[in-house]
Amino acid sequence: MAISEVEAVKLDELIQCTLASRYVRQGVHRLSLVARGSRTEVLLCFFLSFLFLFLMICVDWGRRFRMPPQSIPKEAAYQIINDELMLDGNPRLNLASFVTTWMEPECDKLIMDAVNKNYVDMDEYPVTTELQNRCVNMIAHLFNAPIGDDETAIGVGTVGSSEAIMLAGLAFKRKWQNRRKAEGKPTDKPNIVTGANVQVCWEKFARYFEVELKEVKLREGYYVMDPAKAVEMVDENTICVAAILGSTLTGEFEDVKTLNDLLTAKNKEAGWDVPIHVDAASGGFIAPFLYPELEWDFRLPLVKSINVSGHKYGLVYAGVGWVVWRNKEDLPEELIFHINYLGADQPTFTLNFSKGSSQIIAQYYQLIRLGFEGYRNIMENCTENMKVLKAGIEATERFVIVSKDVGVPLVAFSLKDSSKFTVFDVSESLRRFGWIVPAYTMPADAEHVAVLRVVIREDFSRSLAERLVIDIQKVLLDLDHRWTRTSTAITHVQVEEKPEQPEVLNKSIREITKYWKALVQRNKKTSGVC
Repeated sequence: MAISEVEAVKLDELIQCTLASRYVRQGVHRLSLVARGSRTEVLLCFFLSFLFLFLMICVDWGRRFRMPPQSIPKEAAYQIINDELMLDGNPRLNLASFVTTWMEPECDKLIMDAVNKNYVDMDEYPVTTELQNRCVNMIAHLFNAPIGDDETAIGVGTVGSSEAIMLAGLAFKRKWQNRRKAEGKPTDKPNIVTGANVQVCWEKFARYFEVELKEVKLREGYYVMDPAKAVEMVDENTICVAAILGSTLTGEFEDVKTLNDLLTAKNKEAGWDVPIHVDAASGGFIAPFLYPELEWDFRLPLVKSINVSGHKYGLVYAGVGWVVWRNKEDLPEELIFHINYLGADQPTFTLNFSKGSSQIIAQYYQLIRLGFEGYRNIMENCTENMKVLKAGIEATERFVIVSKDVGVPLVAFSLKDSSKFTVFDVSESLRRFGWIVPAYTMPADAEHVAVLRVVIREDFSRSLAERLVIDIQKVLLDLDHRWTRTSTAITHVQVEEKPEQPEVLNKSIREITKYWKALVQRNKKTSGVC
């Protein structure tokens, strides 16, 4: 049975209209040419028809919410997914995130070589476990933990700072409960004191583990936790005070030294023992290299635990964090589990069980590859690029810089005049050039302040900083013109309709201003940006 020319044309159209990959279309097209030039058996026609139907069903369903009923070639699956992923943004132009987006090819190879290793199987992969222990000790010494050269630090690798904070918070809660029980006091109302600028993971900890979150409110011009106000909120039910080394909002370092001094005095006066946890997710791999004299870590007696994100300025791809305790007594033994069904007795203190080994290995690579000198050079370079970008933004004379020079290398800035357009409009317009620059409002009591933020990472070069400034200037010019055209059109219509009323123009301006204010409220972002 031969396929007619008309049928062959229809067949080609059917092939082209499917959402199948280029590989499948070309392969099926070759089959159609064979069928077109020979008197093939009826079975081949049925096979082709079934294949086309099958491809349409698989791709149509597979792209949505149901598993396709049949398999497809591996090349087709790859091409389908690869085509869709092309619509994602460019990670290097994602200036919203602190997370590392570039590593050296040698480290990429180590990651791929270890991608099939389950870290939790310590008996099977003892070297990977040893690498994690080395990382914990290196980080503990970096944070000035009171341990000797021949002592082992107390800490663990996690999938990020969120898990690290959960573990540290659980340790504080359990220690507080044990102390309260020993004193014969109730344990049903634990609380934790933080600033309103904390990352959303602290709210998760409080809600998931039933701890009251007492937040120190912010104010315009001061976007970090006030140590004096934080200590005022401490009571006998406070399990710890959490200080942020590198605020998500502005990159500022909170004054942990002052907090430690004030809290020490209050503990002595009230007979309490309220400790401090330092959330150094962003700043833990910055302060030791750029500000070695700054006292924020285990040099302060009340600091009992510190978390840091390896996948931020630890310079590792997403998926690794660390938490380190001052000494063994600060981590209650009852929180550590021991298992033996993987071949040997293995202690574990994590929220999840299985996880990949790649990020642990990548962190060790960065620590020994870069060393202290390498990390310092990278952080200094990020700071220099931050200054270049800051100078370029200030040169526009349209923004107010709200971030500080000391802290995480980022630039947070707000519009001087938001009557024509808002930072949300600037953020949206920058996407036309490929830039992802977040806009958000500050937490209580500074919600009326809306800012843009650009995070400077290792792969954000000076040339990119200069390019971003040029594109910001283009966006401002475009928004100005758009505003001029809109306001002129509205004024013209109002005056044409009611020329005898002189107050029409003022009314139009009031309506436009009301619209923009409503737009800002509608586009408010949460403070949990990452």
